[in-house]
Amino acid sequence: MLDEKRLVRVLKEMEALGLKQMLISDPVAIFYLTKHWFFPGERFLGLLIRTNEKPVLYLNDLFPYEEEQEIEKVGFCDTDDIIPLLKARVIESEPLGVDKNLEALFLLPMMNANIATAFVNGSIAIDNTRAIKDKMEEVLMRKSSHINDLAMAEFVRLIHPGVTEIEIADQMLKIYESLGASSYSFDPIVSFGANAADPHHTPDRTALKEGDCILFDVGCIVDNYCSDMTRTFFYKHIPDLQSQDIYQLVLQANEEAEDMVKPEVMLSSIDRKARDIITNGGYGENFTHRLGHFIGLQDHDFGDVSSANRNVTKSGNIFSIEPGIYVPGKIGVRIEDLVLVTENGREVLNEFPKEITIIE
Repeated sequence: MLDEKRLVRVLKEMEALGLKQMLISDPVAIFYLTKHWFFPGERFLGLLIRTNEKPVLYLNDLFPYEEEQEIEKVGFCDTDDIIPLLKARVIESEPLGVDKNLEALFLLPMMNANIATAFVNGSIAIDNTRAIKDKMEEVLMRKSSHINDLAMAEFVRLIHPGVTEIEIADQMLKIYESLGASSYSFDPIVSFGANAADPHHTPDRTALKEGDCILFDVGCIVDNYCSDMTRTFFYKHIPDLQSQDIYQLVLQANEEAEDMVKPEVMLSSIDRKARDIITNGGYGENFTHRLGHFIGLQDHDFGDVSSANRNVTKSGNIFSIEPGIYVPGKIGVRIEDLVLVTENGREVLNEFPKEITIIE
């Protein structure tokens, strides 16, 4: 079913780029507009959208699709040349927007055949639209984050003397599925002790020891929408004063950055708020990544909360706030929530506690 409201928004973004037509090849973007998932592998997939015209879906006949009134289907087989099929509907006298996912395998023949006057990267038209969630998406993002909160409580129960990172990671998917999620939104990060100083550590056979920090960075997919959350715990012992100081700095950075979120706030200023807290605390060089990323149908949607992003927040944006301090050989602490920009402020989508916690 074509989502007419989303299509109108994308067409408006295209108009701002001076485009009357765009060929979308990204399966995620096509799902966003049509509510259908297509996974073409090496085969061509395209959704042609044009001002005041019915969208056209180019789909290999291998993939079943019942044509809908709002979308015209152009089928083809493996031996067909797609160029004549595109030429029949692309306006040759106008530039053609394409997205960043269109492979050179398909783009170069289109360019050689001059099916349009020019080829323009129109991805931002889709990206800007997806960055502002509609009300149904907000509901689904809350649901996904709620299940992630419930799952985090279950993951904590997996902790016991001598357990390894990989043993915990291997049990996470079954827990997610039992709570109603379909899959991970990304491979879970489980880090003990000094391993937590690697922000993207892959779970291994490191066994838990008394005094270790425990970092879980986890997310799931619920009704096609992603969640993402990080919590850091300590095992058996109250951490030393340095570790306590690190934790409190990260927590302060997380909470004060979240408190800044409302419409029309420059994203770089939110990053700067968290970064200044950590830098003033003496650990600026140990905060090695941007503060956050946008999220929705993908764990990393287009857009971020970084020093380089001068765009301002809009109602409907959802992004992570995840400051961290990583001291090689000793400890890593990251605290991450997802935040929705509302009309008058913000809503933190995660409710799992953030205060320093000792797991016995």
